[in-house]
Amino acid sequence: MENTNITSEAGSDIPDGSADRPRRTAADWGWLTVLALGVLVVGFFEAVLGPLFAIACDSCRDGVRNPHLSYLLIAVAWYGVPLTAIGTVVGIYLPRGGGRAGAIGLGVLAALMFVMVFLGRLA
Repeated sequence: MENTNITSEAGSDIPDGSADRPRRTAADWGWLTVLALGVLVVGFFEAVLGPLFAIACDSCRDGVRNPHLSYLLIAVAWYGVPLTAIGTVVGIYLPRGGGRAGAIGLGVLAALMFVMVFLGRLA
């Protein structure tokens, strides 16, 4: 007997059962937008103020220290922080794990801030 029942094979090419996942609501998109804007603001202030915190010196004559690894400090501030912030915003809007990507990105930005201050304090 021949099988004449036509079934759709479309569900088999969707990975991880993502067809069962509910669509994002307007509240979800609003939360993700607030998170993305927060990441961008933190990244902007970190890229601008991070190197200034790193080279500030209370006991120095002019208030500024001359770090030995200034090229690394500049590379982290000019390339590392903006790429991390933009990558985090892209990760927030991907279909899965937006909040998790935002939290990880903010953690990486905090770690980059510590790296910049550490590089600035090396004398």
